[in-house]
Amino acid sequence: MKLPNAERAVIQQAKIVDYLLNVEHRDGGSKAKLLLSLGYAPANWRQLKSDLVQMHLQEDVIVSRQTISGVRYEIVPPLTGPSGDTVLFRSVWQIDLGTDAPRLVTMYPE
Repeated sequence: MKLPNAERAVIQQAKIVDYLLNVEHRDGGSKAKLLLSLGYAPANWRQLKSDLVQMHLQEDVIVSRQTISGVRYEIVPPLTGPSGDTVLFRSVWQIDLGTDAPRLVTMYPE
């Protein structure tokens, strides 16, 4: 199964710049180091957004579960960065209660 309403997925600039590509973020720092090594950069955050849309949202969901906030979905395909290197990443998406558009919650290497 594909992520429901993937064509309307929300990937916020702040999620990418302030979290996923921020080496000083308490929870995202290690992810940022890996993503930076793949050639991503905060100044070009749209590249990571575009790659998530192309490489993750086209793949099948491997896990879905109901939470108190909505339904969470996990997708685990490879992510090839601008450097040409590839790492298997898990992206986590949620469709919050009362909405129908998935939003990026987090991602991390497998």
